[in-house]
Amino acid sequence: MSKKDCKQDIRKNSHNTSSHIHHHRHEPNSKNSCICVVPIFNHLEAAQMEEIMKVMKSISYKKGEVLYREGDTSNVLYVVSKGKIRIYRLSESGKEQLLRILNPGDFTGELALFRESIHEAYAEAMIDTDVCMISKNDLQEFLLKYPTISLKILAEFSNRLEISEKQTTRFVTEKVAARLALFLGECTDGGVSPIEIELPMSKKDLASYLGTTPETISRTLVDFEDAGYIKQKRNRKIEILDLDGLLLI
Repeated sequence: MSKKDCKQDIRKNSHNTSSHIHHHRHEPNSKNSCICVVPIFNHLEAAQMEEIMKVMKSISYKKGEVLYREGDTSNVLYVVSKGKIRIYRLSESGKEQLLRILNPGDFTGELALFRESIHEAYAEAMIDTDVCMISKNDLQEFLLKYPTISLKILAEFSNRLEISEKQTTRFVTEKVAARLALFLGECTDGGVSPIEIELPMSKKDLASYLGTTPETISRTLVDFEDAGYIKQKRNRKIEILDLDGLLLI
């Protein structure tokens, strides 16, 4: 299986409907997609990717189904090949804090690679989602055999740490309006206004991620619109009219 074949396989799968996916059933094509889309694997040679694919298992989850819960044993790396997964924690009072959203190519459960552990959060499918899994023992063998995988994982850890530190700092130092403005700015990927973006999550999830309420998010977006910074459209789309002004809030 060449890297070119990987790309062709992903394109072929993207045109198929979900009718061929069986809930919690083994899906060979999903394993191909996992290898192709996840950065910690797709840099390897074709034979090496083929080797990893042989030990992977693939599972499909319906929208709203939970992959793992807080307190579950953590001994598997989960890789998203299709769909979206939300990672969140619950406080003692039951309040939810969204940590991150996983898209195709992202992974979770990595702490099991380094120590015996339990999950400290929940993972839930936001839409119908295909996931590939590789056991702790199998992955540790590949880390020793192909050190570049370790470097890719460390790069992802570094990126997550940076995002987590930014988020913590904003909770402490910034008001909700500033947090939301910075989030919208990051969604533009540095583009020049006017630019249209699509919110990567619902207002409920965005509120959880930013440490506020959906009502506050809605009210703040209206304030931004009244000030001429943005224009709200349908299907989570927002046109950023004045990015510089928005980021000065």
